[in-house]
Amino acid sequence: MLGVEGLAGPLGRAALLVGLIAAFFGLIAAVMGTRNEDEKVLRLVPRFATLSCVSAIAAFAAMEWAMITRDFSLAYIQKVGSKSTPALYNFTAVWSALEGSILLWLLVLTCLTSGIVFKYRDRITDPMVGWALATMFFVGIFFFILTLGPANPFAAGAPGVLDGPGPNPLLQNHILVVFHPPILYLGYVGMTVPFAFAIGALITGRVGEGWLVETRRWALFSWGFLTLGIILGSWWSYEVLGWSGVWAWDPVENASFIPWLTGTAYIHSVLVQERRGMLRVWNLSLLVSTFSLTILGTFLTRSGVLNSVHAFSESNIGPYLLSFFAIIVVVSVGLIGWRGEKLHSPGTIDSPLSREGAFLANNVIFSVFAFVVLLGTVFPLIIEALQNRQLVVGEPFFDKLAVPVGLTLLFLMCIAPVLPWRKASGELLSTRLFWPAWGGIAALAFSVGVGATGLAPLLTFTLGGFAGGAALRQLVLATRRQGLRGLVGRANGGMVVHIGVILIAVALAASNSYTHSQELLLKQGVVATFDGHTFELTGFKTESDDRSTVVAALIRIDGGKSYAPAITKFKSMGTNIGTPSVKSSFVKDIYLTVEPPIKVSSNSVKIKVFIKPMVMWLWIGGGLMGIGTLLSAFPGRRRKPTDATSAPVPSEASA
Repeated sequence: MLGVEGLAGPLGRAALLVGLIAAFFGLIAAVMGTRNEDEKVLRLVPRFATLSCVSAIAAFAAMEWAMITRDFSLAYIQKVGSKSTPALYNFTAVWSALEGSILLWLLVLTCLTSGIVFKYRDRITDPMVGWALATMFFVGIFFFILTLGPANPFAAGAPGVLDGPGPNPLLQNHILVVFHPPILYLGYVGMTVPFAFAIGALITGRVGEGWLVETRRWALFSWGFLTLGIILGSWWSYEVLGWSGVWAWDPVENASFIPWLTGTAYIHSVLVQERRGMLRVWNLSLLVSTFSLTILGTFLTRSGVLNSVHAFSESNIGPYLLSFFAIIVVVSVGLIGWRGEKLHSPGTIDSPLSREGAFLANNVIFSVFAFVVLLGTVFPLIIEALQNRQLVVGEPFFDKLAVPVGLTLLFLMCIAPVLPWRKASGELLSTRLFWPAWGGIAALAFSVGVGATGLAPLLTFTLGGFAGGAALRQLVLATRRQGLRGLVGRANGGMVVHIGVILIAVALAASNSYTHSQELLLKQGVVATFDGHTFELTGFKTESDDRSTVVAALIRIDGGKSYAPAITKFKSMGTNIGTPSVKSSFVKDIYLTVEPPIKVSSNSVKIKVFIKPMVMWLWIGGGLMGIGTLLSAFPGRRRKPTDATSAPVPSEASA
């Protein structure tokens, strides 16, 4: 008989099989009930959605139980489990490799499907809702098949294994591993909901603005989670990898950034369709692209085809993901082509110098940027497949691309908030741009005054001041008329997001352009200086347990608090992992790393010091983007409905 410790595998496999069957019958019920307008059949859909969700929860709980109890009868536990792994990192080890991460994806997806069923339980007979649910069941079936096939976390392992190596060392030395992957997956998987409703709108022919209203908050929150996940990933990279950077254009970083670009374009573009009935094809294409790119991103992240510091697994899952990606693209493009006549917009852009003109330019820039980043990411794979040779597309390529694109987007953020719908006169623009322009001039003067040099950073600071002035101007007008209530709503919440983006752009420009670094050999009791700061080695600290040995150098900065950059040696893997220590302030960070090996007996240590300006404003900007997303999700001051083709110019506070 199986002991309690051996039940996780059979229970997990059984739960996944039940979930697959439930999703399959949910798909059949949604399709047949919608096609035949059979309310009785459609009433079965919530039951199947609930059963598939409960099954995914049970499977995930079984996997966590197996990890907590160190059930080494499972191959996955043998790969990422260890008796010496601390409880926190043992818990997060479930999503530290391929099989567990796909299980996490499935958990989020089935919960979202169940949430959609609950929200629309009184409209289950609506054909658009029915087809949207059928789409979500179809996606769910695919991921259930993955977990039962090539990415099965409950596969039996080799007999006699009593311990494992634990998760990758980089995934067990910072608490952000608890938050970053799940939040990123909420953004990734959340994009399934607006995509499903877009498919429902195309199948039913209801391609007007109704489906946008149904999915606005789902898309917004998914984008917000994806944004937060990327920010947390950058923070994790900064705190863990020891290179003092936040973004390296790593292929797996790009895999999350590309759908963020298309999702950002959609969040902007949807306003034009709701307001003027325009850009219908754009919006559908952007949603299809965003969801498809999340699948492609999963392929790049989890198939093992790319070498990346973030790609912690190799597998044979690639053909499955690529096939699913192809099905999604072909079916979606086919549906858009089929509904081509109905997708003609009733409105037209009267002038490029208008709100809708700025949004269209925004769409083009984001889409081109996403395409080029995607091309740079997958180009090495294409070359390897066609010519059987290795090629690396590195940071210089992406940096050269990102600087002009970023400056162009900052320029659009300067003028878009003050543009009215339909058409702007020169007199109107000069009035509305007066104070924002002075903001740009003040930012330039301040930058030069503190010693900033270089064309690209100075342009960034100037446009950042200009764009920040435009956003603050609208917020001031809104709060002057409505008080703090004026901050709520898409337009003004969006301005808070803009300010967050501006802070990130300025902080990136400052930290990338003006970082200073130096290697120092510190001897105990001897003070070293660099860039106006003093560094003194005061001693060492050593901690050891069954899992690892940590040796930290205690370094006093400027005669004050001591910081402890360290080297951790993981005994089961024989791997040395450096852990930086950072003194942060609003002006700059002093970032310390220690060079291995640390010889305590020598009373000396070699360190590397990075002086990085304005890094804290990256995290502040990310926080503001999250706050702005929340503000955007709630309704602002209501406007009377207007005809899509003859909408009057709104007041500035609501524009």
